[in-house]
Amino acid sequence: MNSAAGKIAIAIVTYNRSTFLAELLASAAAMDTPPYRIIVVDNASTDDTQDVIAAAASRFPEGVLVNHRLDTNTGGSGGFSEGTKVALEQGADWVWLMDDDVEILPDAIARFAPWMERFKVIHGRRYDFDGSPFYWQAKFNEFLGVPLPYSGKQFGREGYAITNSGTFEGMLIHADVVRTIGLPDPRFFISWDDATYAWLAAQHTDVVYVDAFVLKRKREQKQVNLGIRHLNDGSALFRFHVIRNRAYVGKYFAQYGKLNRLGFGLGTALTLAKEVFRLVVVQHTVKGVGDLARGFRANRALWRDTSWRPMDPAEVPAGPASSRGGNHDR
Repeated sequence: MNSAAGKIAIAIVTYNRSTFLAELLASAAAMDTPPYRIIVVDNASTDDTQDVIAAAASRFPEGVLVNHRLDTNTGGSGGFSEGTKVALEQGADWVWLMDDDVEILPDAIARFAPWMERFKVIHGRRYDFDGSPFYWQAKFNEFLGVPLPYSGKQFGREGYAITNSGTFEGMLIHADVVRTIGLPDPRFFISWDDATYAWLAAQHTDVVYVDAFVLKRKREQKQVNLGIRHLNDGSALFRFHVIRNRAYVGKYFAQYGKLNRLGFGLGTALTLAKEVFRLVVVQHTVKGVGDLARGFRANRALWRDTSWRPMDPAEVPAGPASSRGGNHDR
């Protein structure tokens, strides 16, 4: 089914969290306005994820739920890149990107609809697992090359705020923008991929946060409430990539002539300090410092890689898979 603004495909990336995925698919089936497609990218899960997807299929009209299982775990970055590609091959006008540990509110598409007539990259609001508003609005400080949180009062009378950062935990993006900037970059694996992708989009169109709740987080995490943002716990894999991937962010900034090497280096130092703070204050340990050190060494190697190129917009699918002979429904 189409919304007034076009065909919306929901792209979900999942890995070994079948219970959360089942709840998310149940919420998708209960939406007041059904989506055009639901693309589930299974990142080579080893649990019963495939059984959950098969069981959920009966809740949707034939062809709506697309089961796209990958042979290897490509991380969130690879999953969102693949999900976006499949959605566009299926003929979607919009791709709504989300993790598996959220629940879609029934009237989400109706809440998005007015904004879809005005903007092409949109973030709605989320409730946290305890029902409180989850705050994640940020803007890239281009001197430092880091997204910094800003006040919840930014929505103003019109109910939206312009930004240049974002998250794949709810980013709604028009196919035209994807065809302009390319698919999300799978090389990030995890961390910085979504903020950088929204920043790339912001070089071509308005990226907005809107004062409309459309999702609820379901997974409880250790966190510290700092007022203007929540700081969650992080894994060893996250710590490594959050430092390593600073090099990818910098390379994209350089592509647009926005890289200030002095400021960006300071931003990397601040990122490192934030991760040490996260270890000590949220996780009460310093054992993860080695992950950050490994990430920094990998960061230096990526900066020296002269073969790196940005994602190529020419590789973005032009239309439905049926016109290209592809079949991604496994």
